Amino acid sequence: MPKSKTSEVHSPYREKRLRKRKGYVELLLVQPVEHLGEQGEVVRVKPGYAYNYLIPQGLATIATEHHKRMIEKHRARLAELQRRRLAGLRSLAAQLAKQSVTIEANANDEGHLYGSVGAHEIALALKELGFSITEEQVRLKGPLKELGLYTVQIHLGQEIDADLKVWVVPTVREEKPEKTEKPEKGQKAAKAEKPPKSEEAQQLQKAEKPKTASAPSQQVKSSKKTSS
Repeated sequence: MPKSKTSEVHSPYREKRLRKRKGYVELLLVQPVEHLGEQGEVVRVKPGYAYNYLIPQGLATIATEHHKRMIEKHRARLAELQRRRLAGLRSLAAQLAKQSVTIEANANDEGHLYGSVGAHEIALALKELGFSITEEQVRLKGPLKELGLYTVQIHLGQEIDADLKVWVVPTVREEKPEKTEKPEKGQKAAKAEKPPKSEEAQQLQKAEKPKTASAPSQQVKSSKKTSS
C-alpha cells in the first residue's frame, strides 16, 4: 500500500534542526555580547556556541519570524527618534552660532588676566542666556588668559558642534564718591561770617532799642521829694 503523505508540522525544534544543517543558528540577543552584537540584534553563530553558551546563559534566544518583525518595528521607531534628536541639535547649533557671551575678568594694563577664563565661566554665561550647556561640552584648547574675542567650540553630540563667540573684557569698577573731611576732635567748625549790616538797618536798630531801667527810678525819687 502506498504510504499516505503526512502534513508537515512546523515547530521550533524542526527549525533548529534545519538551521543546524546549514551550519549556523540565527539568534536574537537578549543582552549585549562583546564582539558579537548589541541587545535586540539578530546574529548568526555556530550551533555549539548557541546551544552550549548563549542560550543557556540567557544571553540570546532563537530568532523567529515574529521576533524579526518586532525588531524591524523597533528599529523604525529608534530611527525616527534619532532623526528628531539630530534636528533638535542642529537647531541648537544654529542658535548658539548667533549668540555671544561677555565675561568680565581682572587684567593689567597690557591685557593679561590675573587669573583665567575656563569652561566653567563659559557654561555659567550660557546658562544666564537660557542654554543648558555643561562644562564637558565646552571644548577649549586651554584657558583664556588675555582680553579679547575668542571663538569657542561647543560639542552638542552626534558629531554636531557649534562655534560660540566669547568676549573677555576688563572688570568695570564703580567709582565711590569722595568723603567730606570731618573736623578733628577739639576743633569746632568755623561759623559762617554774617554779612555786614547796612547803615539804614543800623539806624533802625538803634531807634528800636528799649529804654533803660534808670528812668523810672528817677521819677520815684522826685515824687518822694515833693511829698516831703
